[in-house]
Amino acid sequence: MGELAADKHVKYIISVEKKKDSFESVVMEHLRLNGAYWGLTTLDILGKLDAVDEEDVISWILKCQDESGGFAGNIGHDPHVLYTLSAVQVLALFDKVDILDADKVSNYIVGLQNEDGSFSGDIWGEVDTRFSYIAICCLSILQRLDKINVDKAVEYIVSCKNLDGGFGCTPGGESHSGQIFCCVGALAIAGALHHVDKDLLGWWLCERQVKSGGLNGRPEKLPDVGLLLLVGSFKLDHD
Repeated sequence: MGELAADKHVKYIISVEKKKDSFESVVMEHLRLNGAYWGLTTLDILGKLDAVDEEDVISWILKCQDESGGFAGNIGHDPHVLYTLSAVQVLALFDKVDILDADKVSNYIVGLQNEDGSFSGDIWGEVDTRFSYIAICCLSILQRLDKINVDKAVEYIVSCKNLDGGFGCTPGGESHSGQIFCCVGALAIAGALHHVDKDLLGWWLCERQVKSGGLNGRPEKLPDVGLLLLVGSFKLDHD
């Protein structure tokens, strides 16, 4: 097996950040904070987080915060729970979560929980179990998980469980590996993994492997390398 070309990965990530005038950068401008999280996480895994200017990154992130307490994907855009988590996670990478007004950020997230326990992604009201995971994960990092109705949040996630053991984005939605990652992750943080049928879900996940060795997100779909991360992130043992 060859050696990982870590320096080339670092060079590529840094180059992407600098190409702000490219077509790809312009059309993805509203997603920049989420992209920053993935790029910086990669640098951190490679032990190269010092390749970026920490003060510049933090200064930019704080400029993405809306008066509501949530964060937008870039300066001047609307806040969303996804970018709020990305902002908190990036600050956590730099061990700078303490510079946030945790109550202001958490109040924004709390305001997105609906009566049935689900979470909207923003003020426009789209509901998805991804947002449940994001909200629970973010509040956990901020140590403010007790500010939401955790029992109702768990109840909603469980209502999205299907007969095949998987989870969908809403009740009755098709099982998908990405949604399973989010639902199992949220249940793990909430201390509610007992709601997961480990044997049934384990088999469903095993069946995502196709002849090439890759994994697909749902039946009859092509393999996606990203699904290796999703399926492997949670160990469904039999303790």
